[in-house]
Amino acid sequence: MHATAVILEGPKKIGLGQVSLVAPSLEDMVVRVCHSGISTGTEKLFWSGRMPPFPGMGYPLIPGYEAAGEVVSTPKNCEFSVGDHVFVPGANCYGDVRGLFGGASSMLVTAPERAVRIDRASGPEGALLALAATAYHALAGHELPDLIVGHGVFGRLLARLTLALGGPAPTVWEVNPARVTGAEGYLVTNSTDDTRRDYRCIYDASGVAALLDEMIGRLTKGGEVVLAGFYPESVEFAFPPAFMREARLRIAAEWTRADLVATRDLIEAGQLSLGGLITHQLPAAEASLAYPQAFEDAACLKMILNWEKPE
Repeated sequence: MHATAVILEGPKKIGLGQVSLVAPSLEDMVVRVCHSGISTGTEKLFWSGRMPPFPGMGYPLIPGYEAAGEVVSTPKNCEFSVGDHVFVPGANCYGDVRGLFGGASSMLVTAPERAVRIDRASGPEGALLALAATAYHALAGHELPDLIVGHGVFGRLLARLTLALGGPAPTVWEVNPARVTGAEGYLVTNSTDDTRRDYRCIYDASGVAALLDEMIGRLTKGGEVVLAGFYPESVEFAFPPAFMREARLRIAAEWTRADLVATRDLIEAGQLSLGGLITHQLPAAEASLAYPQAFEDAACLKMILNWEKPE
C-alpha cells in the first residue's frame, strides 16, 4: 500500500511525497484521511528546527496528529464499520519515514482503539478534536481559569470549555490585534489594561515562558498558574513574588483517549462549538505553502489540509 503524505525533510524543508504503508495486521484498520490540521505548537517547533530532544525525533518525518477521515477496512469484531467517520491522532505506519506524529497523509494504518468515531457532518472541524481534548484534559477535574493568556485557537477552546463545564466567564489576554476578536461570552483584553491582581487560576495558552513572572504577579495568595502550552526554552521565574503569594504551578499533560471521547460528547451534545476556529484551508497539494502560512501569519488561527484531492 502507498499513500501521499507531507514529508518534513529537515527544518523548513516540507512538501508532498509518496510513502509506503506498513501492511495492516489482522488487528489494524485503514483510514482514508479527508482533513488534517496543522499544529502551531509542536509541529511549528519541528518545522523550525527548535524542538528540544524528543522521543522519536529525526528527519525525514511525517508530521500531524490531527486527522479525520473514513474507515476503508477493519479487522473482525471491531467497533467500527467500513464507512464510519473517525478522528485518528496520527499513526506510525510508514516504514523508513518516521511517523511523528504521522497524521498528515492521505491514508493511514492504525489500531482501532486509537480512533474515535465522529459525526461525518463535522467536516474539517473533525480534525480539531485533539486540540479540543488537550484543552479539556487541562481543565477537567481541576480549578477552572479566571484568566487565560493567549487568544489563539487553544486559548479560545480553553475559554469555551470553561463555560461548557459550568465555570464563570474568564478574562483572556491577547496583544495581537489580529486575534482580539471572536470571543464568545467572555472578555478579551491585554495585561496593560487589566489592573486585576487577585486571579485564583491562570492558564497560559501562549507557550511563551517569559510571561510566567507577569502571571505570578497577578495571582491572589495561594493561586495557581497552569502551563498548558509547550515550551521549547527553559521555564524560569523569580522566586520572591511566587514565595509571597504561595503560588502553585501545574503542567497540563497530553490528552488521553478518554479526553477525546468526553470532548466529542460535549460537541455532539451542543455544549461545545468548534465553529469559527478554522480560518484557512488549502488542498494537501499546497502543503509547502500551508505550513509556513500556518506558522507565520498571525491572522491564521487554524490551517486545515484537505486530502480529498491530495494531488
